[in-house]
Amino acid sequence: MARNPPQDIKDGKGPATALFINDATPKPVPKQGEALVRIKAFGLNRMDLIQREGKYPVPPQAPPTLGVEFSGTVESLGPAPGPDNDNDGGGDDDFRPGDAVFGLAYGGAYAQWIAVPTAMLLRKPASLTWEQAAGIPETWMTATQALHLVGGFSAGGAALWHAGASGVSIAGIQLSRRAGAAAVYATAGSDEKCRFAERELGAARAFNYRSGDWSREVLEATGGRGVDLIVDFVGAGYFAQNLAAAARDARWVMLGLLGGSKLPEGVDIGALLYKRVRLEGSTLRSRDLAYQRRLRDRLAEYLPDFESGALKIFIDAVLPMEEIVKAHQLMEENKTRGKIICTVP
Repeated sequence: MARNPPQDIKDGKGPATALFINDATPKPVPKQGEALVRIKAFGLNRMDLIQREGKYPVPPQAPPTLGVEFSGTVESLGPAPGPDNDNDGGGDDDFRPGDAVFGLAYGGAYAQWIAVPTAMLLRKPASLTWEQAAGIPETWMTATQALHLVGGFSAGGAALWHAGASGVSIAGIQLSRRAGAAAVYATAGSDEKCRFAERELGAARAFNYRSGDWSREVLEATGGRGVDLIVDFVGAGYFAQNLAAAARDARWVMLGLLGGSKLPEGVDIGALLYKRVRLEGSTLRSRDLAYQRRLRDRLAEYLPDFESGALKIFIDAVLPMEEIVKAHQLMEENKTRGKIICTVP
């Protein structure tokens, strides 16, 4: 039996040091509408750490192996649909063995091979490296989802992206400007990261949440009006400040709960009503294939901008797959500016 040595977790969950290469895992076989991809590189995401700790609600179609974004070459394709069968796997994209691709998966990207619906693949431009391509799918699709599908952002509005040096917000700040934002603001945990958001990403202002009241600074920067879109990964810890920074009729997209899910005692939610703020939580990994394909098609529209450099892919570190423990520990330090990528032998 062909093997597919992926990264696995001892006892199913644990610290970074629990990760190991499991040589007993069989090579996947693509089903109808799927492609078998020989992985060249994969990207790390915050959800990987949470899943490794056993705290992430993994969708039922996901394998136990971590990883949701990758780049590689198509090795083979699943069986073609019969004359009476719909190809609901999305295998109408005319991929061929040998094609260079990158894409999104429900899981399983920390491996040498992955079987994935072709509806979740894009062709890799020759000008992008394997590492660059592997760092695109999850972060840029999530940012697109928050900005457009959930946030309904319109040109001329002002946007606020928390965790301004994270992969999703690096994408989101750039996409907000691409969408015609009047101004884009960010928060980050160091002056260095704030300057990065301003100088490299084009944020009008970035605020260090460790050294000041960022909601007051947002209001000062907007002349007291507030922002039209807030994209938040923190949750309860930022609830009151997000309400203060929101403009009337603002959209507030919650993508994470890193600061907890229970509001502090005494938090006044009245501004939700009188400001007519729309708050909506959203995830990408649990969405069905048709939804994810819509995002993939939207992402395909950005490819010329990636190639020209109008949209920038920031990679903080590239490590071999064998150093996955170090890669997870690096992400846990929260010091990176951009993606952590692992290459696959």
